[in-house]
Amino acid sequence: MKLAPHLHRIGNDIVAAYLVITDDGVTVIDAGLPGHWKDLARELDTLGLTLADVKGIILTHGDSDHIGFAERLRRDHGVPVYVHEADAERARTGEKPKVAAGPMKLGPTVGFFAYALRKRALPTTYVSEVVEVHDGDVLDLPGSPVIVGMPGHSPGSVAVHVPFVDAVFVGDALTTRHVLTGHEGMQPAPFTDDPDEASASLDRLASISASWVLPGHGAPWQGSPADVAAAVRRGAA
Repeated sequence: MKLAPHLHRIGNDIVAAYLVITDDGVTVIDAGLPGHWKDLARELDTLGLTLADVKGIILTHGDSDHIGFAERLRRDHGVPVYVHEADAERARTGEKPKVAAGPMKLGPTVGFFAYALRKRALPTTYVSEVVEVHDGDVLDLPGSPVIVGMPGHSPGSVAVHVPFVDAVFVGDALTTRHVLTGHEGMQPAPFTDDPDEASASLDRLASISASWVLPGHGAPWQGSPADVAAAVRRGAA
């Protein structure tokens, strides 16, 4: 789905991943679920591109609903997978603390897990090899993405700022649709390791110039990232 010139989304408001398209190739941000592989190939085909045009994939963090097809892309097509050093082990093994899910409603919760099963969420395929990145890194990938550390949802959660497409990809640093309640609007994401740290990390968005804020779950949001922290905190309240 085309959002803007050079900017596409695959998946939907339940689970999403993104493509940055340049003359030098494609950068994929997050890998959704394994079943999104077909969506990726289909989206590239509509653009007259192939998997050979993908130069790298950046994970906003190492959770299973963000690493979906990453290992297949790395193993079968030689595409490097970038993840913050603090989430590298999470992406390789799935090791993570148990956290409270928070509020739930039956319909949205069932819908989330049913969608995950349709997209072959189980068994999870972890990433055998990753390229570790750090806060402030500018990656040599199409669009020159910038890594912005956003710890809280996980220790190595990041946002990815791509000025070329005027967008910041925030993973689960926030959500615009709560997958367990169906509530829409800017709010904290569920399954967050450290909610207080996640809230503090939102301040890092204030200095980013972009017109798109793109979460891993929920509708794309158009507006200044400087407004996001206050909106999410209002949602939390």
